[in-house]
Amino acid sequence: MGGPCIFISRSDLPSIIYAELNKLSIEMRMWKGSGPMWSRQASPPREVWREVFRECTGAIVTLGDVIDAELINEAKNLIAISTYSVGVDHIDVRAATEKGIYVMHTPEVLVDAVADLAMGLLISLARKIVLGDRLIREGRIYDRWGWLLGSEVHGKTLGIIGLGNIGTAVAKRARAFDMNVIYWSRTRKPHVEFALGIQYRPLEALLSESDYVVITIAAAPETRHLINEERLRLMKRGAYLINVARGDIVDTNALIKALRDDWIAGAALDVFEEEPLPATHELTKFDNVVLTPHIGSATTETRNRMAEVTVQNLINFLMGKKPLYLANPEVMNKRPLTPII
Repeated sequence: MGGPCIFISRSDLPSIIYAELNKLSIEMRMWKGSGPMWSRQASPPREVWREVFRECTGAIVTLGDVIDAELINEAKNLIAISTYSVGVDHIDVRAATEKGIYVMHTPEVLVDAVADLAMGLLISLARKIVLGDRLIREGRIYDRWGWLLGSEVHGKTLGIIGLGNIGTAVAKRARAFDMNVIYWSRTRKPHVEFALGIQYRPLEALLSESDYVVITIAAAPETRHLINEERLRLMKRGAYLINVARGDIVDTNALIKALRDDWIAGAALDVFEEEPLPATHELTKFDNVVLTPHIGSATTETRNRMAEVTVQNLINFLMGKKPLYLANPEVMNKRPLTPII
């Protein structure tokens, strides 16, 4: 087949990706690996990346595919990366921009799914739902007075760290539970404060005031271990921490210490510094911790919409049109859009 070469790093992505690309006059190459989109074990070996980046025009990748500066700088023909994710922290976007490589992603389409999960984790944690389920399945005595006493959600203070699209969606859901919502974000959002009736707080104040803290901030070098030992010590002893953003925003060792020494009442995590989290990890030993395997966007509807955006981003680029979502718009000054097909 003639035309440009497109590499796809997984064989088990939604079928619309392959169907739409099959309509074009392009060559498709596919790695036969499969597995969770965040799994590095399912990603092609480094030598495969080197080969396809030398020969292919574009690539469709996932969170588990680490595209670093070395791979980008060695790429001879690559000019477009479309990632099946909202986050782009697995790609060295700066190096890609310098080389004139477009980096496209899928924000907005997974906002509601992640916000739903955040509230689900919060309620599961507060009312000990997962623990209660486990006790029934194990045939253990579970009606002892005080054992499964949880915390109410309505009327409590929710602190949101990062008021982007997902943080805003969480705030809307929390207001439906009559929660008092406060937030900290690197950029203050007065219009959202007014529209939703929420209040801004400095990070330290948010941590000390909140009954529940939900992390939705985007990953960046400056957010690594944003929640560390010092900041965990600021939280109420009866407060809960929920993370649906990125694993390295929370210092895992500090969190384990906080749980072991009862600085906080519990935690719910959908993301981890080490993914997949081993079954023997220290976090799995706490009854007041709820763990899910990075399933924030894992609904059929959301994953299909992500696939549609992923492939349309790439098709737009190949046709010389602006992608739906471009993570590095400044690249257009480096390499103006021109039709390739």
